[in-house]
Amino acid sequence: MNRYAGLRDFLLIWVGQLVSGVGSRLTSFALGIWVYQSTGSTTQFALIFVAMAVPALLISPIAGALVDRWDRRRTMIVCDAVSALTMFALAALYATDRLALWHVYAGVGISAVANAFLQPAYAASIPLLASQEQLTRVNGLVQTGFAIAQVGGPLLAGVLVSTISMQGVLIVDALTFVIGVVALCFARVPRPQRSVEAEDSLWREAATGFRYVHDRPGLYGLLLVFGATNFLFGIASIAITPLVLSFADAALLGVQMAVGGCGLLLGGLAMSTWGGPRRRIHGVLGFSLAAGVLLAVHGLAPSFALVLVAGFGFFLTLPVLNASNAALWQSKVPADLQGRCFAIQRVLSEAAMPLGYCLAGPLAERVFEPLMAPGGALAGTVGAWIGVGPGRGLGLMFIVLGVLMTAVAASAYAVRAIRRVEDELPDAPILATGSAAGVGAAA
Repeated sequence: MNRYAGLRDFLLIWVGQLVSGVGSRLTSFALGIWVYQSTGSTTQFALIFVAMAVPALLISPIAGALVDRWDRRRTMIVCDAVSALTMFALAALYATDRLALWHVYAGVGISAVANAFLQPAYAASIPLLASQEQLTRVNGLVQTGFAIAQVGGPLLAGVLVSTISMQGVLIVDALTFVIGVVALCFARVPRPQRSVEAEDSLWREAATGFRYVHDRPGLYGLLLVFGATNFLFGIASIAITPLVLSFADAALLGVQMAVGGCGLLLGGLAMSTWGGPRRRIHGVLGFSLAAGVLLAVHGLAPSFALVLVAGFGFFLTLPVLNASNAALWQSKVPADLQGRCFAIQRVLSEAAMPLGYCLAGPLAERVFEPLMAPGGALAGTVGAWIGVGPGRGLGLMFIVLGVLMTAVAASAYAVRAIRRVEDELPDAPILATGSAAGVGAAA
């Protein structure tokens, strides 16, 4: 257990956020079922995800600056408390038979705004609680918690909705946020000293984080890689369902998603024990290359076994990639700027993923499927290798997405500033106030 020595405060926070994360996934899944069953409308169902994404996208640019101004532990406590009160309010509305669609959209929107503050505060607290050598392993634990929430939340929701009703699910979620608050109350997070002058304007202070990244080509290049990868993943995450259903049934689709979730979980567990590659840039770009190859494999043939193995491998790479990326940023960005820098990444993710969601359908239906239909423009060439007919255009789309993801990583490797960012950009000192800060000052 020496690898986790001195991590009491982090582990307290991690357990609390793990529990509340499972609760959040539990409720988002259950509310989605309630909205769809109540309205029968796919559009109304999709608006839940819009209500989650848009408020977070709008607030994230200033959320990071405020997180760097405020005490991070108190920020996380307030965020979890707001989410708990929101879930209790929805449960009360449901119990009195007054729950309406707009209540659901408002509730998930409020929780999304709270999460937009909580996530950069959580990520920016890690280098204040762990040494430089522990950063990748600790971020592996964060990825493990995310995977447990992704896999366990929907599974638990299916059981609880049928046993304790929607009201019970909402109360359970509220209680998970209460657990998060209690864990934070027993933890200590030192406040970082300022490495830059405070700005008189919140927007200027938010822009300071972007200027810091923009002036460092290695970090700026990694930010562009992050955005491009999220955009491609956004398209693939929508297209995987029709791809699998083109040669398998809904039950097998569920198996495929469960196996992918297991890959995500095992990848996080591997990172939390292994600690990742010694050079974090290889964890980011090397595993991005592998993820691109595995994404392309999805489209090679209409084979469930092939998609199952490729999906497991793809999700296995993501925790290594994400944990290495987070640890790299935490080691190179001053602690008092990390809230802003992680908020910038969140903005890119929140913008790139929905854009990918919107493009997936038109690309599949109007471009790739016609190309691979019998008599289509590529039926006689590419079709001889991957097949022709319904679903084969989606297969081609996965191959193209995988090739593009691989090309992005390979291009980043070719840029010296990105490839050698760990060598050419010095580690940022962890300047913290208070006695709890006895961890991980950079050399």
